[in-house]
Amino acid sequence: MSDLPRKAVTRTAKLAALPLGFAGRATWGLGKRIIGESAELVGRELQQRTADQLFKVLGELKGGAMKFGQAMSVFESALPEEVAGPYRAALTKLQDAAPPMPTRTVHGVLDERLGEDWRELFLEFEDKPAAAASIGQVHRGVWHDGREVAVKVQYPGAGEALLSDLNQLSRFARLLGPLVPGMDIKPLIAELKDRVTEELDYGLEAQAQQTHAEEFEGDPDIVVPAVVHQCDQILVTEWMDGVPLSEVIATGTDEQRDRAGQLLTRFLFSGPARTGLLHADPHPGNFRLLPGGPDGEDDWRLGVLDFGTVDRLPGGLPQPIGESLRLTLDGEAEAVYEMLCAEGFVKESIELDPDAVLDYLVPIIEPAKAEEFTFSRSWMRGQAARIADPRSPAYQLAKQLNLPPAYLLIHRVTLSTIGVLCQLGATVRMRDELEEWLPGFVVDMDEEESAAPA
Repeated sequence: MSDLPRKAVTRTAKLAALPLGFAGRATWGLGKRIIGESAELVGRELQQRTADQLFKVLGELKGGAMKFGQAMSVFESALPEEVAGPYRAALTKLQDAAPPMPTRTVHGVLDERLGEDWRELFLEFEDKPAAAASIGQVHRGVWHDGREVAVKVQYPGAGEALLSDLNQLSRFARLLGPLVPGMDIKPLIAELKDRVTEELDYGLEAQAQQTHAEEFEGDPDIVVPAVVHQCDQILVTEWMDGVPLSEVIATGTDEQRDRAGQLLTRFLFSGPARTGLLHADPHPGNFRLLPGGPDGEDDWRLGVLDFGTVDRLPGGLPQPIGESLRLTLDGEAEAVYEMLCAEGFVKESIELDPDAVLDYLVPIIEPAKAEEFTFSRSWMRGQAARIADPRSPAYQLAKQLNLPPAYLLIHRVTLSTIGVLCQLGATVRMRDELEEWLPGFVVDMDEEESAAPA
């Protein structure tokens, strides 16, 4: 591979090949059926070929195409097994790997951004990338002070490629339906487009990462590498070893799965409370399991990477989330409905039955009710099927609900995290984390006493 394909016409042609390729393979499959081959075998081979092409195109293009693939990868738990199976391996590859850019291109960016004497900043620098992602790739090195570091180098032309890809993918959204049946693709692409400028700004990423690194320094459960150096298109941070979460999903022990799930949940809810920021890119490529947790070397900590997309929440997660969740668990249909109306989840022109709204919400929040809950692909598929079936009351009610802009990213991050928990098959004590970190989930006794009649 020579370089990041930057010409819009080239990228558009490659993306257009996805739905066209699917149509061509469908015709090939029909031909196979006509000559008598098994429908099951033909179908399986058809899906595998589509999965292979999906990874090849999205991975090669990087940019918005790969970002889209990564976002899809955490939702594969919601797809029917016969659909998700062939795509799982291809999508998992997109979580922490992509074809690298040439060494000469990397050196050119380093020359331009760090100066032609950039090698003097390092005792060692590995030309072969340790990881390649959607808008940049990571090289391992040793900083001049002896620290092992990760050097993230942004692809030249990444900004133009990101916007071009997402614009083209938006146009193809309906045609991409056969690749990911059951997923509403257009809103996902629109939300990714909204984050483009922030994602490309390594200065903002460095600030967000350093804020987390300082807050979680010495934490027994969560590890965030400190920022070492940052300039335009270059971000140098401390190196972090560990087992990628994608490996834990594929081959991890039950102990690793449960520990990873518990700490991922803890980070989701404690991060905003402790830093005023929400890590908004929770796909498995951004997390590691590290040995040396509270119970020694045989225990695990969660390492967190890539703070390029964050949501700024100065007061932590909004209190209405915790309050409405508590009221739903308590069966307070009228109070829940009033809060949803007040927050804009139900528009003024819409009138719904509070009990029907409660019936819709209760299955979704099941993990918060139990002392511990085992997430699974089958549970996720059940929830997706309930809401996606046009014949179901849940589908009809969901169509009438609204998602206010202030909650959009929080909603996607929560769904994505649940998707990863289902991929892990983790047993998690979610209620413990909600009680500890989610504002409004536990009744404030002082407020309750002051509100009580004298």
